[in-house]
Amino acid sequence: MQRTIDFFNIICGNKRSLVGLIILIFFFLMATVGPFIFKLDMGVDYENRYSGPTWDHWLGTDYGGRDTWTQLVHGSKEVITIGFLTAVITMIFGSLLGMISGLIGGKVDTGIMLITNLFLTIPSFPIFIMLAAILSIRDPISFALVLSAWSWPGLTRAVRSQVISLKERDFIVICRVMNLSLPHIVFKELMPNIVSYLAINFVLIMRGAIVGSVGLMMLGLAPYSPTNWGQMLSLAISQTGGIFNPNGYIYVLSPIVCLALFQLGAIFFANGLDEALNPRLRGNA
Repeated sequence: MQRTIDFFNIICGNKRSLVGLIILIFFFLMATVGPFIFKLDMGVDYENRYSGPTWDHWLGTDYGGRDTWTQLVHGSKEVITIGFLTAVITMIFGSLLGMISGLIGGKVDTGIMLITNLFLTIPSFPIFIMLAAILSIRDPISFALVLSAWSWPGLTRAVRSQVISLKERDFIVICRVMNLSLPHIVFKELMPNIVSYLAINFVLIMRGAIVGSVGLMMLGLAPYSPTNWGQMLSLAISQTGGIFNPNGYIYVLSPIVCLALFQLGAIFFANGLDEALNPRLRGNA
């Protein structure tokens, strides 16, 4: 309980992290509670096509007279779920691979780094497009698998560097002298020392995954979902002429602003995570 209180005290003491936390909480509530409060009605009402903001339609309506805010709320659930699952899969695979590479060393390290560097030399987004076109994306889990397939190398290399700097410390040397198992060293000794670093990367990976998922959806490489932010952009720009209609700018800009705000919140929140989760930094504060 005290650790939780200390965590929030440090986050609240950092203005950027506090702003980031508020933004992320807003989007979390938007994705979890929002769909129960704002009911989605995809019925067409051309008489109210591209109407401006009112009390009934906070962000106006789209090309079919449907409420823009409600679509954003319902789309956020899918977008944030995909980002979260991608971050979880990437963290599990990338961090474990990096720890194994840094701890064992030798040929294992050389082999893992060879594959990792190969992945790093190839741009990720074109690969996402190819994988999305080849593989069948049916649900958020398959979507997350496609996005995480090329998201792990940077994390693996970074975790490996962290482990190499830690493995010569006395507590790791003692573990080896006592012939403790590799899982014990990884989960009991190394993980607590890099948890702040992993938490920061989790937030940033989730941020990148959300942008990637919206991009793939915008290109039409994922199952049609009318409320997905990427699909909203696609419909507004390429199919309904919303980008050329002055009355449709709110519909066009709404998902873009949501993406920008989420990224800003993730970056700001990550700013104070290291201090909040790293006991050495807390001790020096």
